[in-house]
Order: sequence, then structure tokens, then C-alpha cells
Amino acid sequence: MESLNQHLVRSDIGIVKLLEPPFDKSNLNPGYIKGYVPGVRENGGQYTHGAIWAAMAFAALGDNRRAWEIMTMINPVNHARSFEAMATYKVEPYVIAADVYAFPPHTGRGGWTWYTGSAGWMYRLIVESLLGLRREGNKLRFTPCLPADWDGFTVHYRYLKTIYHIAVLRAQNRGGRNEGDR
Repeated sequence: MESLNQHLVRSDIGIVKLLEPPFDKSNLNPGYIKGYVPGVRENGGQYTHGAIWAAMAFAALGDNRRAWEIMTMINPVNHARSFEAMATYKVEPYVIAADVYAFPPHTGRGGWTWYTGSAGWMYRLIVESLLGLRREGNKLRFTPCLPADWDGFTVHYRYLKTIYHIAVLRAQNRGGRNEGDR
């Protein structure tokens, strides 16, 4: 995960690349991805499924900061916070893109939007990995992975015909500081 963070997370352009370097000068043939120009889709750009799985892995390791940093980077809403950002992203800010380009002149440009399973994975990242809500059989389990500046959250959860209103609060130790989430 340290290697992923060092070589694939590009906070400066808000993406998590799938691989580095892209396949363009190698005699090796990894298949269809070599057909994309370097920095596009799976060939060295952000393949959003992989970016989400990276955030899930950081959450599973208890690395709250990195999990939330990646979620914040790939959240499509954050690609539309300014006119300049929207002009770069060029796709709907309310739909997660399947891919985001990594190289000029298209750095930060979103690719396929409606035709991706990334939305379902993003939902699972937020609900299961970050908020920590999981249903296991007929039991509800919370293992939150909260950002340092959150005191807690509320969730309204429906199971069968019952709606539960749940507040999750970060535990405070005797010194008034927050204890770890996990």
C-alpha cells in the first residue's frame, strides 16, 4: 500500500492511476490496454474500480486518512467545485467516471460515466468501508473508519419493514481526545 500511495496516487491532479508506467514503448503485450494511448483508461490513467478498491484497502488497514483522501479525490462532486475544474473534467459531476485521464493535454478529464460499475463500488466504499455499516445475516455491524475531524454521523437504515435511526459517535478518552475508530 505504501508503494501504491507513492507511485499511483496523484493528489496534485486528483487521481489514482491503475499502473505506472503505461505500456507504450515495451515489446510486452498486456492485451487490449496497450491499445489506449498512455495515460488513458487502464493504460496509466485512473481506472476508477481500482481507485475505489485502493480506498477500501486503506480503510481495511485502519488508515482512515488515506482512505478518505482517495474517496475525496475521486468523488465526482469534487471535480466540479470551480469552472476550471468542470472545464477539465468535462463529464457530469453527479456521475462517477469509469476512468480519468492522467496525461496532458487531457489530464483530469473524465471518461465513461453512465456505463460503469464504479458507482456501485463507490456506494460500498462509503457505506461499508468508511461508515462501516454492514449487515451480516440479521445483525447490523458498525466498524467506522472516520476522518479525524468527524465526531460521528447519523444514518437512517431500513431493514424489512423497520426504519432504524442510528447515531454513531466517536468515543472520547478521559483527556477529551478522540480514541481510534477501530
